[in-house]
Amino acid sequence: MTTDLKIRNLGPEDIQTAIDLAANEGWNPGLEDAAAFLEADQTGFFAGEVNGQLVTVISAVRYGHDFGFIGLFITKPEHRAKGYGQLIWDHAMSYLNGRTLGLDAVKEQTPRYAKHGFKPVYRNVRYVGTPICDTPMDPRLTPLDQDLFPSLQEYDRRFFPAERSEFIKLWTSPEAETRSGFAFVEDGEVQGYGVLRQCGDGYKIGPLFADTPEIAEILFKALAGKVKGQTVILDTPEPNAAALLLVEKYEMSPEFETFRMYKGPAPDLPLDQMFGITTFELG
Repeated sequence: MTTDLKIRNLGPEDIQTAIDLAANEGWNPGLEDAAAFLEADQTGFFAGEVNGQLVTVISAVRYGHDFGFIGLFITKPEHRAKGYGQLIWDHAMSYLNGRTLGLDAVKEQTPRYAKHGFKPVYRNVRYVGTPICDTPMDPRLTPLDQDLFPSLQEYDRRFFPAERSEFIKLWTSPEAETRSGFAFVEDGEVQGYGVLRQCGDGYKIGPLFADTPEIAEILFKALAGKVKGQTVILDTPEPNAAALLLVEKYEMSPEFETFRMYKGPAPDLPLDQMFGITTFELG
């Protein structure tokens, strides 16, 4: 019976369970995603249990005062079509009540989310390849560190609907063993940055934000050059024509796509400067 579902928060001790479920679904999360995800919203990750057994999870991350993002919505295969997913969805929507909401949906699920008021705005396309490039010897490339964070935080704010400084601080931390990144700094101003993180299969670049296509390519080469010859993944907003030219140049192929959907006014973001989103799970 669906009424037997008990919903609780996922905390530091067990949020990895949700990440593992995502891996089982083939979503290929990063090896150190869990702590950074939880930093975005300590109370925004939920599990549904039946008789003490976890059967479904969802993330409902609050950003600022008026934006939220849904992700990691997974019910274990053997417990689907029992109403558990609907119950935890309703719980997440209640938690985010009153906010503009975003999510990334596969095409088959867009009608389901449309019934809840979400509208598709554009596609994000996952490109995968093994680009052969070297990290440029460019003095404007600066490894990410905490001294740079205030400028990085200010720059990142342009590309997201709400403030997310705690998440970005951990996402870009030089202490992460499986993540690293670069900023492009000229005349003392950040003009782009990107992060590379190791996943179960290959390495994802995200975010990749840059003022110009030329800066985006320099950052891409710097990041991909760190894992030369290995699988690299970039989730690109389809409206960014320059990003599509970038992945074509480095012979990356489309593998997967989602529709970015919003409930409420779609944020006005500079998609022409967004060459890679941060993560499907948290936007």
